[in-house]
Amino acid sequence: MFILGLTGSIGMGKSTTSEFFREAGVPVHDSDAAVHRLYAGEAVGPVEAAFPGVVVDGKIDRGKLAAQLIGQPDAIKRLEAIVHPLVRAATQGFVRDQAARGARVIVLDIPLLFETGGEINVDAVVVVSAPAEVQRARVLARPGMTGEKLDALLARQMPDTEKRARAHFVVDSGRSFDSARAQVHGILRAIASSPGRRII
Repeated sequence: MFILGLTGSIGMGKSTTSEFFREAGVPVHDSDAAVHRLYAGEAVGPVEAAFPGVVVDGKIDRGKLAAQLIGQPDAIKRLEAIVHPLVRAATQGFVRDQAARGARVIVLDIPLLFETGGEINVDAVVVVSAPAEVQRARVLARPGMTGEKLDALLARQMPDTEKRARAHFVVDSGRSFDSARAQVHGILRAIASSPGRRII
């Protein structure tokens, strides 16, 4: 089974690219979606213990949690120490399940793939990228987003230029949907004969 790691900075079009892989019949594991599930389940207890007052109606309130993280690098590290192992376990379960189903190619959609060292667990990395001005316009169009928030998010992420340099494949999302979709199909053709890894 060939494992593609899909990543890209905020506003680069990663979610849309992920959908193009799904359209092509490739199973995709979305790490952000896994976090949402954990925030309503397994992560509730340990996160509330570390950040009292963030649970509302049995779920972690992301706004309340974010308020405790702003400008607090140590707090972010504490949260990551709780959440990242849970996400890794969910990802590993997905990989094993897809291997058992006989999947030929899968995608692991991981926003902080390089930042967390996750590239060692995939066979190739796809980075989704767009010009900086396109990225900024996309993100600032989101409800509640400000330039200050965006700058804080970007400061936690590896620069796009470095991600592109480390990628096996780059999807340029700065053009049309059809262009990005065609690039995804090009990647799948490029890896069609690659052996990937044996999942035990």
